[in-house]
Amino acid sequence: MSAEHVYLESDVSETPDPRSVRNVQASFKLHSRWRGCYTLLDIFEKRFLAVCVKRPRSPLKHYALALRFVDPIPERQRHIPWRCLQAVLGLTVISAGLWWWMRRSPVPLHEHSWLPAWILVVSAALCATLLSAYRTTETLTFFSVHGRARLFDIVGGLRVFHAAHQFEAELAAHIQRAQAGGGAAKQAQLLRDEMREHYRLQQCGVLSPSEYEASKARILQRHA
Repeated sequence: MSAEHVYLESDVSETPDPRSVRNVQASFKLHSRWRGCYTLLDIFEKRFLAVCVKRPRSPLKHYALALRFVDPIPERQRHIPWRCLQAVLGLTVISAGLWWWMRRSPVPLHEHSWLPAWILVVSAALCATLLSAYRTTETLTFFSVHGRARLFDIVGGLRVFHAAHQFEAELAAHIQRAQAGGGAAKQAQLLRDEMREHYRLQQCGVLSPSEYEASKARILQRHA
């Protein structure tokens, strides 16, 4: 690593501590106890975003981002468990066929020998339905502008895109204003600030060392 890179990475960040959030302009909160996901986002001081996220089998993360290094257009992903849905359809058809066959039998329904099997199939269909609902997710993932490092995401069930629509628009507007405010910076200064932000995120555990190295390479390539 060159001396210039050492200087860039050893500089002190001006990003405030997210625990001292003040002058909040917009907030978004999504809590899914079923999935073990918690997301709290606060736009504060018009230039920063406080992120508080909890994911299954991961510790709570609380950090701040400088908005001028956030891409305002997120990546959207909708995961639909097609195999689970196929299982639900198949089990539903089987249970309906068994019910029709038992109703046509001269044996009383409550005495029919296939009644336990029908109950078992219906129970399996209900379990598959719940599993399908649990595994159906929508995710909004935000990346850094040039480094393309994953900064934060919003994860939940169906209609997350709809629930986050208004906050997403407000976030994009604040990002654009923050980026416009730094438009007069020289190229070397922009490189310095962007590298510093990514290094700070790596130091506080938001980015892994490999993610930081990959984002740093993209930044240097973009500003070469």
